[in-house]
Amino acid sequence: MTTMISYLFLQSYWWVIISLLGSLLIFLMFVQGGQSMIFSLPDTDVRKTMIINALGRKWEFTFTTLVTFGGAFFAAFPLFYATSFGGAYWVWIAILFSFIIQAIAYEFRSKPANVFGKKTFDIFLFLNGTLGPFLIGTAVGTFFTGSQFSLNNMFNVQWDNGWHGLEALINGRNLALGLSVLFLTRVNGLLYLINSVDDDEIINRSAKKLIINSISFLVFFLFFLITLFVSEGYAIDKETGQILLEKFKYLHNFIQMPVVLVLFLTGVVAVLYGIGITIFRSSNKGIWFSGAGTVITVFALFLIAGFNGTSFYPSSFHLPSSLTIYNASSSQFTLKTMMYVSFIIPFVVAYIWYAWKAINKKRITEDEMKQEGHVY
Repeated sequence: MTTMISYLFLQSYWWVIISLLGSLLIFLMFVQGGQSMIFSLPDTDVRKTMIINALGRKWEFTFTTLVTFGGAFFAAFPLFYATSFGGAYWVWIAILFSFIIQAIAYEFRSKPANVFGKKTFDIFLFLNGTLGPFLIGTAVGTFFTGSQFSLNNMFNVQWDNGWHGLEALINGRNLALGLSVLFLTRVNGLLYLINSVDDDEIINRSAKKLIINSISFLVFFLFFLITLFVSEGYAIDKETGQILLEKFKYLHNFIQMPVVLVLFLTGVVAVLYGIGITIFRSSNKGIWFSGAGTVITVFALFLIAGFNGTSFYPSSFHLPSSLTIYNASSSQFTLKTMMYVSFIIPFVVAYIWYAWKAINKKRITEDEMKQEGHVY
């Protein structure tokens, strides 16, 4: 009995870690949100370079968190990794490709030997900024709407169609979450630029764009939430362990896990507060409230996707193939060993915080872009 309880604890522990990493990733994608506006926000090439360098200070944090999130998911829940990457591979290839071209762009955009010109790499940054958040949001949407796969006795994955994950793009709820993530990253990107760039024109233009992007985010996010709460969810039968459809499942999860509901509401209020003090008080501190709110809100959504007897990667094609934190996890030994390794996470977070503060100690200025040194 003790062994079983210990195993259940480890499976739950690692879902919490995955949820935390995923929520941090969504926040750090403010870099992508800012990149999606490099053609529409600045009015001069110098200001475009200022924006790209402000974002360039943080792009490696996002990239590292993405790799860490993927690695932790693979180690803790390998059957999900095998099923999703083995079946819905076109979506993941598109996501990974968008991040590869981002790394190339930051590395070569301002190199003297750049034979393609800055505009080519600016397009790369724009594509990553637009497609990255949207596709990740759409892929996470399948955690709630389901994917069309089945697993045989040897856990070989079969996809019900030839789209291999791209069919998620024709589901309205998945699209709503994808667009919610895109506009949220744009909101956070604008708030970050207001905080880190010392240029009145960029700040004023960012504040104006913040309004329309905030409204767009709220429209798509509310649509996703309403449809999520009134839809059927994928529940685990306590007696048999089978996957069943349950009406209002995700609403029930919030009600039956009041702490998670409080976290979710706190996160939403923090995001709105960060937006509000920027628009109505001309504060440059909105990113701290919106950023923290983003982490808390996404964290809560991940928790209702995997806890309270819920399948976190359901199959809408073959219910018995749906994955849960119990049937998709690594062995008890592996999870326990990784748990000890995970104790270094607070130190890593502390280092990131220290590096963030050190890098952002001085706000980006136009004069800095004209001086010799490392410029993206």
